[in-house]
Amino acid sequence: MTLHKWIRQADIDDGNRPGKTREESTELRELRRRNRLLEQENEVLRRAAAYLSQANLPGKGSTRS
Repeated sequence: MTLHKWIRQADIDDGNRPGKTREESTELRELRRRNRLLEQENEVLRRAAAYLSQANLPGKGSTRS
């Protein structure tokens, strides 16, 4: 079974059979990982902006006049 998978993947990589090449699969995996990281960074920035905007609002406990 493993040998069959290797042969099939080799055919795909050589362009003899339709499907994703190993290079495409690796690139897709890396892009998904990068996308997840960017989404996490955006969420941190969104929360920080919300926190800081609340801290700058005048109201109870504010020392500004």
